[in-house]
This record gives sequence, structure tokens and C-alpha cells, in this order.
Amino acid sequence: MAIDLGRLGALSPVDGRYGHQTEALQPFFSEFALMHYRAKVEVAYWLALSKLPLAPFQQLPPNLDGQLMALAVDFSEADAMRIKALEQETNHDVKALEYWLKERMAPLVPAACLEFVHFGLTSQDVNNTAIPLALKDYAEKLLWPALDRLMAHLEALSIDWAEVPMLARTHGQPASPTRLGKEVLVFVERLRGQLTLWKAIPYRAKFGGATGNFNAHHVAFPEVDWVAFSNEFVRQLGLERTAVTTQIEPYDMLAAWLDAHRRVNTILLDLCRDVWQYISMEYFLQKTKVGEVGSSAMPHKVNPIDFENAEGNLGLANALLQFLSEKLPISRLQRDLTDSTVLRNLGMPMAHAWISFRSISRGLDKLVLNEVAIRHDLAEQWVVVAEGIQTRLRALGYPQPYEALKELTRGKGKLEQADFQRFIDGLEVPAEVKMELKNITPFNYTGIAKLL
Repeated sequence: MAIDLGRLGALSPVDGRYGHQTEALQPFFSEFALMHYRAKVEVAYWLALSKLPLAPFQQLPPNLDGQLMALAVDFSEADAMRIKALEQETNHDVKALEYWLKERMAPLVPAACLEFVHFGLTSQDVNNTAIPLALKDYAEKLLWPALDRLMAHLEALSIDWAEVPMLARTHGQPASPTRLGKEVLVFVERLRGQLTLWKAIPYRAKFGGATGNFNAHHVAFPEVDWVAFSNEFVRQLGLERTAVTTQIEPYDMLAAWLDAHRRVNTILLDLCRDVWQYISMEYFLQKTKVGEVGSSAMPHKVNPIDFENAEGNLGLANALLQFLSEKLPISRLQRDLTDSTVLRNLGMPMAHAWISFRSISRGLDKLVLNEVAIRHDLAEQWVVVAEGIQTRLRALGYPQPYEALKELTRGKGKLEQADFQRFIDGLEVPAEVKMELKNITPFNYTGIAKLL
């Protein structure tokens, strides 16, 4: 027995717990959205056919384009419910949409023209055009702007923190100092590079009949150049047509798109883990909010929940994206039905990623720089200037400087500034060189990080 609990009854948290965050994705990935985009394709296709010199269209009343396009543009909940009712009879979702469209068009066009709804098409001509169209709209209207905002947020923080020296860690060990702003900018650089590649991937549609050969189109009207017609039709929708297909678009470009999304998610996951680590090291504190608690038992806790939430959702998104990109390009012979049920889940990884974007942004807003902790760590690790001293000595031609610094530092425990001062005083170099070497500190030995 179904229980109407609204979002509390949702099986997936993307529609339940996080439903208020993912509502923006409903126009692109919901069942309603799939119907809406199918309607757009079917109406646009009928209108394109009506421009061909085919006899049934000669009696078509003028100036119908706007009224017919409105059937798709103004697609309503009532339209969707009517299609679902028809589907109960047909047991076929696309055929139900065809019957709905004929019902809506019947008062507007001659009866002979109604049979050109879905003319010569198989379901996948509609689905494999509607879905990339929805994906393209999602990317341009929501996805790219969200990632642009996130990169701008990170870039602003990198500028704010450009002059903050920070101990670096390679292999988890103290390493040559860096600057916090530059470390943040690393993620901006990575994201920009992957977004450039991602945006270059085309959105491909399939439009060629039941097995991709225009069999029905050609037998009905052999005089029409159906390849040229379909290429132009798909182009006007803003997509590219895959020329040689089976019953379905092979999904290779879609798989590449999903893999590109996964790479961007991986960069953001890496960011979350780094920020989480910096919070645990107290390089960042977090703003608190009146009434919030961090633990049901430990009153002092201010947990990095936003970055943990983002990491979890990015992991879920990537698992689904990997499955989709590996599964969709594989289909038995001219087609099996596994792509249909799988494609209905396309919105799931998008929703998990979308939740993570919002969580990362919230988490970044909460960060409070703790320069005391950052400077304390630098002050405790004078050993990191060893690289600079030995390299400067190399440049001056001093014999075996690396070995001398290795003897001083490696495995010797904590070293203080005074230890390096004594070492430098013992070097057989001019006084001005000794002064130069003594001026190298963990706070200024950061190369050109600030400029970067």
C-alpha cells in the first residue's frame, strides 16, 4: 500500500531529502521533461515535413507554425497526464505521445496531415534526439554557469590568500613552502582545462528510421533526399546527426560527455579532501550558526559536513557516470532495450553532482583563515629551507652542498633556525653569501607562488 508522504516517501534522497536543491533539474531529467522534449522533437519534425513539396500538405492552412509549436512549448501537466493515460492503453510511451499530439493537432490541420506525426520514425529517432537536446539545455542553462560560479569563487579565494605562506606536504611530509592562494588556484586551472575539453564534445542525435536506413521514408517518398533533410532538421535543433547508425545512436559522444563530467567531479572531490585535511589541521576554522550542532554527543564539534557531503555525492555521481558511459555504447546487434531503462537514470548522477556543487559553495563560504596555525607549522619546520640553501650553494659552485645539507637534516628530528645559522656560519663562503643564505626562511621561500 502506497503511503503519500511527499518527499519523506521518496526512495531516492535526490528527490526526498535534497529535493529542494534538485528541483532545478526537473525540467531536464524528469519523466515530465522527457515527454516535453519528445513533444518538441515531434512537433518540430512535423513542421519540417510540412515544408516539403508533399501532396498532403498542399491544403494546409497558412500561419500554423506558431500554434503548433505552442503545443510543445506550452506543454503542461495536463498534457503529460493525458499521455500517461494513453500509455495505459498502448503500453508504449512514445506511441502514446504520438496519439496525444494527433488529438491536439486534429482541430488545427486536415486529417490527411495528421498521419505525418511520427512519420517514418522509430521511437529512438525521437528519444535519441530529445535526450541530447535536454542534456545540452541543462549544460548551457545550469551546469556550465554553476561550474563558472564555483571557479570564480575559488579564484576569488586564491586572490584573497595569495600572500599567505604555507607549509607544503609531499608524501605527507614537510616540503618546500608554498602559498595558500596558489594551492587553491591549482584547482581552478584543472577545472578550466577539463571544461574546455568537455565543452568541445558534440551532442549527437540519431534520425534515420527503424534501423538507420530511412527504409520507410524512402519507400514512401523516394524522390526526397532524406539524408539532407534529416541533417538540416537535427542541425536546426542545435545538435549533430550521427550519419550511420543501427536503431539507436551509438552513444559514443554521450559516453565521452559523461566521462568528462566524471573528470571534473574527480577534481572537485580532490578539492574536498584537501580542504577537509586543512580543516583538520586547523588551517581553516569554520563559521558557526546559532542553533546548529556538530555532534549529538560532543558539544564542541564543528564538522566539515559540507565537504563530506560533497565528497559522498561526487562519489555516487561518478559511480553512476562510469556505469552509464561503459554500458550505453554496448547493444546487441541492431539494438536491445537495455539503453532505454538505463537512460531514464541520466538525471541521477547529474543530481548528485548538483548537490555537491552547492555543498562545496556553502563550505567555502564558511571557511575562516587561521593564519596562526599556518605560521606555527612553518615556524616548526625550518628543515624545509635545506633545499633552498643547497641549491643556492650549487649555483655558486660550492662542493657537494646536497650531501652537506643531507648530513645536517635527514633523520635528525626537529631543527631550529639556530641550527641552520650555525651551519651557514661554518661554510667557506663570503660574508655576503652567508647573509643571503640566512635570509632564506620558511616564510619567504615560496618561489613565484604569489605571482602565480
